[in-house]
Amino acid sequence: MYSHPGVKTSADFPIPDTMKAWVLGNPGELTLTEKPVPVPKKGEVLVRIDAVAICATDLDNIYHGPPAMIQGGLPFNKNWTPGHEYMGTVVALGPGVDEFGIGQRVAVEIHAGCGQCKRCRQGMYTSCLNYGLNYGDVDKGHRANGFTTDGGFCEYQVNHVNTLVAVSDEMSDEEATLVVTAGTAMYGLTELGGLIAGESVAVIGPGPIGLLCVAVAKALGAQPVILTGTRDNRLQIGRELGADHVINVRNEPDVVAAVRKLGGGRGVDYVVECSGAANAINDALHMVNRGGKVCLAAFPHEQVPVDVAHIVRNNIYVYGIRGEGRSATHRAEAFMRQKRFDATKIHTHTFALADLPEALRYAKDRIDDAIKVVVKRDYRPGAQRAAAA
Repeated sequence: MYSHPGVKTSADFPIPDTMKAWVLGNPGELTLTEKPVPVPKKGEVLVRIDAVAICATDLDNIYHGPPAMIQGGLPFNKNWTPGHEYMGTVVALGPGVDEFGIGQRVAVEIHAGCGQCKRCRQGMYTSCLNYGLNYGDVDKGHRANGFTTDGGFCEYQVNHVNTLVAVSDEMSDEEATLVVTAGTAMYGLTELGGLIAGESVAVIGPGPIGLLCVAVAKALGAQPVILTGTRDNRLQIGRELGADHVINVRNEPDVVAAVRKLGGGRGVDYVVECSGAANAINDALHMVNRGGKVCLAAFPHEQVPVDVAHIVRNNIYVYGIRGEGRSATHRAEAFMRQKRFDATKIHTHTFALADLPEALRYAKDRIDDAIKVVVKRDYRPGAQRAAAA
């Protein structure tokens, strides 16, 4: 059984020497195979992965794959395990670790910065200047599980203690997988304004991050919170998460004018763009008031012309965020622990880890209007939750 020098384990949590893991071959080609269970080093723990949520960037990696362009030869990085929005149970401690205990439930952030560069020392570890330099060499600087190193579509994974967020035992596994998504929403709002009580916020795009942006903004005291999108059922979830106004852009000929009107005629204080649509960036710039702030939280798939003159004339601030920096995930978990909002409203489907290809199909094709699809280590088919109406 699993035993390594300097690594603390417990008989209460037996660990095998090998584990089931999904690995990537050609584009979209995943195979369930056996891998050695990784070994935590100094400052690291081994996490038994209990549940993983599927993110749109997982789909990008699996079908288009940035890691494939750097390691393993074209077209894809062979034998690499994707997946990054996971939670689980600490089952082994690397040398010197006493910040967490064996048996503790945790959610896991994606990024562990190098801890040495200028950005990491500013708390901006998702913008680590050593990002991407550690393909094939996990001791070299930054690591991002599910991006630059093996991720969570497996049974066990090693994580640095800096990436761990303790979760309440009252929180379900499915809800705990959403802590990172809520952390991304919190990070965007933190960068825009910090404490935003009384400020007006518009959110473009009712995907998982957009919906939780609504929830976090409302929990921070924003007034009003406006959500725009194309699907009435998702806009309804936005209402349930705290949106004061929702706008279906298919039914509104001038969504910018509608948002500006709801913002008192001059636009809103903050806009968070979560759709990735080509026209959404300029819409956001024209929704915000003079001196306002725009956060870009989505990844457009092509270069987008931007009205720079409008930005300059109106003293608009534009921020791009990646992931869940500045420990925003800890603050998001605190809100969820206090039941300030119900993140489970965006969880629509659950599958067993063995059924990952089907889970990915639901997420990719939005079958049954899937929003957040979760795969679980111990899930038994037949208990699948219905999609949001």
